[in-house]
Amino acid sequence: MSRRDRLIVAELGTSLGESVIGRRIIILASTRSTNDFLLQMLTPELPEGCVVFAEEQTAGRGQRGNRWESASHLGLWCSVLLRPRLALAESARLTDWAAQAVAATVARETGLEPVIKPPNDVYVSGRKIAGVLVDTRNERDRIDAAIVGIGINLNQALEDFPVELRERAGSLAMISGAQVNRTIFAAALLQELERTRMSLDDHPASDDAPLARSSGRSPRASADKSVAKSPMA
Repeated sequence: MSRRDRLIVAELGTSLGESVIGRRIIILASTRSTNDFLLQMLTPELPEGCVVFAEEQTAGRGQRGNRWESASHLGLWCSVLLRPRLALAESARLTDWAAQAVAATVARETGLEPVIKPPNDVYVSGRKIAGVLVDTRNERDRIDAAIVGIGINLNQALEDFPVELRERAGSLAMISGAQVNRTIFAAALLQELERTRMSLDDHPASDDAPLARSSGRSPRASADKSVAKSPMA
């Protein structure tokens, strides 16, 4: 399989059926940030479940404004629009939900054992392979719309990462020794997000985490009443 395999809307859509997540899929050759692109698209009429993928991000965003490295055609860089029935104080659950879905997909598709490092990182074998960034638009004390950004390192070699990241960053291909089919993995991730999305609607978060977690600071909801953010990288 080529390291430069491309995502194709039709191939993703056929595996999703009548799912809400993925009801509309946009694939961009390049963009600054999939979260920023979807935020610019956001209108009251834009349906929940719209997903934007980019083959490359030129200004991917991470925690505390850090840059998220998004090598062309080597990972999955995507954002999902949700309209959850959640109070603003519960916004941290969106980050946890997405990280859980990433970890579950990694485990199912590769057989590797991911660990979630709260609030937003996913590690395998001591290397960071994924992160989550959530932007919300809020109405008073409720979340009106949430943009859930996900970045997953799939097929990078060590030299594809900047020198300063090579000690801690990794990809699923580096760790497993096998290239990952990006289309199959992307479809599996969207299916997992769809399978679990209803758990977000005004139900208390479960105390039973299905995947291992490392110790770390718990996520906190932003106090911003117009746009709130949770970190990715």
